[in-house]
Amino acid sequence: MEPRIVQVQENVLRKNDRLARQLRERFRTSGVFVINVVSSPGAGKTTLLRETLLQLKSRYRVAAVVGDLATANDARRLAESGVPVRQITTGTTCHLDAVMIEKSLAGWDLKNLDFLFIENVGNLVCPASYDLGEDLRVVLFSVTEGEDKPAKYPTLVSTSDLALVTKVDLSDAVGFDGVAFAEAIENVRPDIRVIAVSARSGVGLDAWLRALGTARAARESRPAGNAAAPPGQEA
Repeated sequence: MEPRIVQVQENVLRKNDRLARQLRERFRTSGVFVINVVSSPGAGKTTLLRETLLQLKSRYRVAAVVGDLATANDARRLAESGVPVRQITTGTTCHLDAVMIEKSLAGWDLKNLDFLFIENVGNLVCPASYDLGEDLRVVLFSVTEGEDKPAKYPTLVSTSDLALVTKVDLSDAVGFDGVAFAEAIENVRPDIRVIAVSARSGVGLDAWLRALGTARAARESRPAGNAAAPPGQEA
């Protein structure tokens, strides 16, 4: 049975990748820059995204899609920012996939958006395998999770474009070892950029927002038809 299970999984991923490529071209043509935000539960995705939406909405047209297993709690929190938000309830599925994203976009004129944020389901394993057509994949690690998370989840680090260390205002309280964390992530992906942030204190938010603007500008500077490679892969 094992070879059959592997074959089915490979077929699912191939189908997902084909649709993700179509979505990526659709996003590029529409002019919307898409960010896939991934982390474990409780790492601070929703709090960071809510603050991000609040700060960006005065300058850009922004929206969000939120994936969650059961509730719409996170979507409601993001909607408090006053920007369009859509919910994807996945049930027992521990990740978002390209089909879910395509369905969530129904009736949405992407040409009216500059940034679209996708808050993935809280999980550090499954989302690594599913390309959503995003331009930027961002992985969050909270200081409350310890320093060795990058070593435990190397695939997600390897397929991400940017890493954020969240809740840094709690670093001293939880005894977070920043040097050990830097070594752990460098051993997996030496070239990945790491930004330390705190959505509550504001630390690092300017650097995070600048990184988004820089990434969007870099995408726009590429010739049409020369779309970026999937996250974590060279173009």
